[in-house]
Amino acid sequence: MKTGNTKQTAGREAEAYALRHLQQHGLTLITQNWSCKRGELDLVMLDGDTVVFVEVRYRRHAGWGGALESVDFRKQEKLILAAHWFLQVESKWAESACRFDVVAINGDPGTSPALNWLQNAFDA
Repeated sequence: MKTGNTKQTAGREAEAYALRHLQQHGLTLITQNWSCKRGELDLVMLDGDTVVFVEVRYRRHAGWGGALESVDFRKQEKLILAAHWFLQVESKWAESACRFDVVAINGDPGTSPALNWLQNAFDA
């Protein structure tokens, strides 16, 4: 990851880093940054026949808690609502098995930060 000078740039770089990692592990991108009135889905991917809703969280420093810990119950509820909306709008995927993954990235973006991919991070 390149060093970014804004939080937004760092967030985009973290998403790109996560996307490359997931694609290297055989997942296929359906859409990125899908948004609706219920919220935003960072990455929606396909793992075999399973639709995977991926939340990418980046923290340069763990002073306020790490990236993984930032996906609290409230954030999970928002992701679940957005995923339900996605499945209604994108009806092609409505009958697919689904799961929620979190890719947590901690560290300085200029030094290959630590990436933790938690599959089935929570249930809907």
